[in-house]
Amino acid sequence: MNTELANLKEEVSAVRLLERELSDLKEIEKLSTGESLQAELEKGVDNLEKKVKKEEFRAYLSGKYDGGNAILSIYSGAGGQDAQDWATMLLRMYQRYCQKKGFGVKTLSQSFGEAGGPDGRIGTKAAILEIKGRYAYGILRRESGVHRLVRISPFSSKKLRHTSFALVEILPEISESIEEINIRAEDLKIETFKASGPGGQYVQKTESAVRITHLATGIVVSCQSERSQGQNKEQAMKLLYSKIYQLMEQEKVKELEKIKGKRVEVEWGSQIRSYVVHPYKLVKDLRTDVEISNIEDVLDGNLDDFINEEIKLPND
Repeated sequence: MNTELANLKEEVSAVRLLERELSDLKEIEKLSTGESLQAELEKGVDNLEKKVKKEEFRAYLSGKYDGGNAILSIYSGAGGQDAQDWATMLLRMYQRYCQKKGFGVKTLSQSFGEAGGPDGRIGTKAAILEIKGRYAYGILRRESGVHRLVRISPFSSKKLRHTSFALVEILPEISESIEEINIRAEDLKIETFKASGPGGQYVQKTESAVRITHLATGIVVSCQSERSQGQNKEQAMKLLYSKIYQLMEQEKVKELEKIKGKRVEVEWGSQIRSYVVHPYKLVKDLRTDVEISNIEDVLDGNLDDFINEEIKLPND
């Protein structure tokens, strides 16, 4: 509650500051007879326009959890080693984007594919990131969906073109104090295991990683990023709350056994964005029709053109 109030006060202060700057510019306009004042006026108008656009962007982030942290998950789909490699590329893309935005990023868990392929590449079967920052969830939430890659496969000895898919899922970070979610201890199956790295290398020799199964829904979450079992359990419970909240939203608080909803197939025809490397270079969002030919720039985390348009989409 205190955080929400502080955010509202900040937004009101920002609007009032814009009003004062606009008033100052009107005064300068009345006096702008010389070149120096005209140049100052033009510079001021340009800066004000940028600030107004920033506040307009925030206006689209008014959802219940838009102002908070996010949980980003990536799952490789149809395409074998190529799909696992594609999941790793997406993981790097979002890590770079979040770093550019000043968000804190932590890998909570990552399961790796088999070692092999060119340059000893090891793909990702699944990965979960915790993203901390103001508006992290609101900014990223429309990135949820299937992402499709078309390229010459680096794993093909015949250099064949290959299509790969990966599913991106964005969830808000949910507090355990949320009233509508009641998780009973008897509904939890808690297991510990050794945290492993690429190629089966053990990151830790003790069983500090934690896997939690919510028996009522079949949801399984895990965390292996922390050193202690207690910390990993705490992070895994955050994931569980977010997953259950998502299901409740999808089904409008129906019975938990019916809460699974429609499963999104990670394959052809269900993608939200296509990344084509061959026979031409183009990234196209199929919801907003935004297209960018510099695919290397996009994969390096420059997603603003896509996100600035997709947050304007109507709510589902």
